[in-house]
Amino acid sequence: MLKIGVLGTGHLGKIHLKCIGLAQSSYELVGFFDPNPEVAASVAEQFGTKAFPDAASLIDAVDVVDVVTPTTTHFALATQVIEAGKHLFIEKPITHTLEEAKQLVDMAKAKGVKVQVGHVERFNPALLALGNTPVNPMFIEAHRLAVFNPRGTDVSVVLDLMIHDLDIILSLVKSDVKEVHASGVAVVSDTVDIANARIAFENGCIANLTTSRISLKQMRKVRFFQPDAYISLDLLEKQAQLIRLYDQDEPAPTEGQQFELETNNGKKTIHMDMPEIEPVNAIKMELETFAESILNDGRPKVNAEDGYRALQLAYQITEAIEESLANARS
Repeated sequence: MLKIGVLGTGHLGKIHLKCIGLAQSSYELVGFFDPNPEVAASVAEQFGTKAFPDAASLIDAVDVVDVVTPTTTHFALATQVIEAGKHLFIEKPITHTLEEAKQLVDMAKAKGVKVQVGHVERFNPALLALGNTPVNPMFIEAHRLAVFNPRGTDVSVVLDLMIHDLDIILSLVKSDVKEVHASGVAVVSDTVDIANARIAFENGCIANLTTSRISLKQMRKVRFFQPDAYISLDLLEKQAQLIRLYDQDEPAPTEGQQFELETNNGKKTIHMDMPEIEPVNAIKMELETFAESILNDGRPKVNAEDGYRALQLAYQITEAIEESLANARS
């Protein structure tokens, strides 16, 4: 069992404390640090755990540090953790800047510590339901719409929300990014609130993403189109739909619905399936899999390099939006 401590006990930090308490076979919660004394006292009482006087003393007392603080503080705290030789779970985005993210990747390698980034949608039950289904998309469409919440508006909607879908797409498309086109606008905050990005990959795959945090309804859907299949994921409702095309002499699964289709290349079988969704606590699961990677010396599910790649693409999109806005003004 690993000793773990939490840095930051805001809204998400409290959720992490609760989930660590549920992951008792993986972790022993040693305590937390929050710079606000009143908040620290309240949280210590609520969770029955120790409030440390500073980050350094908490880091010294644990094997794993869970950083759940504002993004602008990630680099300084993560540096302390890694230099102390402790394993690091850090919320997304990994850092505030690309330069910081690259330094963390290099530092973690040099120190031989594990790093996992909290891209929690990798543990969404709808995505997990795909199991070993071959996913080789040539076109991807993603919509992530949210009702306005002032929390998180210190960064653009690209870094706040779209980065979830960027991480998912980068984990599934085994190709480098070729070019990015994007547009966006700030509507109610000082940063971009709605954005659209078109990402072209070297292998020909195109991803079209729309993200908004000023919608009247919530939506989190991703659709994958490939030569032999259509895959639809509803990450909000936790549903998955798989439609695959089989040749007549190719055995199709017996579960689900199927019907024949006459094509120019002969008869095909269309198989439709909605795989069973196993309910999971995604944050608890990501913390538990991180513990497994440490204890078994494996690769974290979303490691520091993954966090860097997602942030790198987010900044490419941000730069494309800024260029689009500049052209519009001129």
